[in-house]
Amino acid sequence: MGSVTRRRSQGGLFESLYRVIMRRNSVYVTFVIAGAFLGERAVDYGVHRLWEYNNVGKRYEDIPVLGQRQSEE
Repeated sequence: MGSVTRRRSQGGLFESLYRVIMRRNSVYVTFVIAGAFLGERAVDYGVHRLWEYNNVGKRYEDIPVLGQRQSEE
């Protein structure tokens, strides 16, 4: 019985998360928007790197004749 009351008084991970993030609506909305923005940036970076890795030698920049401009002298 003592361990149950001690556990409740200390709180768990979800209680701490609730106290820090979800107690106020403005903080929760800010957390969700910032998380969506950072998550989108991480996914975009990962997909871009994967695309470049799979298409090495097939991109416009990799073709030496097409990727250069004629110099006017």
